Amino acid sequence: MNPVALENYLIVGAILFALGLVGFIARRNLIIMFLCVEMMLQGVALNLVAFARYHGNLGGQVLTLFILTVAACEAAIALVLVLMLYRRKHTLDVSVWQELREADQEPIEDEEPLPAAPPAPTWPHLSPAGPEPAHRPEETTHV
Repeated sequence: MNPVALENYLIVGAILFALGLVGFIARRNLIIMFLCVEMMLQGVALNLVAFARYHGNLGGQVLTLFILTVAACEAAIALVLVLMLYRRKHTLDVSVWQELREADQEPIEDEEPLPAAPPAPTWPHLSPAGPEPAHRPEETTHV
């Protein structure tokens, strides 16, 4: 691999990491934040593989396998956390979770108040078999 190609890989890895970092800081949705962490990990993995290929050793590629394993475990744990947090508060907004802070930390107040959560939709309920169809009298007799 020549130095020009290494530079291109490093630029793409840095862009991935920077986009993930900006997304993690700017967004408040838990799912988007976890996806941004995954993007940052992929940027680092790309840089490690590029350096390993450039220097001719497998150290960076082995470390990348560990990063991918950790990313898969983190995605599974993140999915469970997101589901549990959503069931409890019915929102994925991070600012709602102020009680998860350490006891000595001050809660962060938003500049503008959060919009109220929309009311849960009310869906029509049918009996388990559905409504009974209309019958003509001659069809209801049994022989």
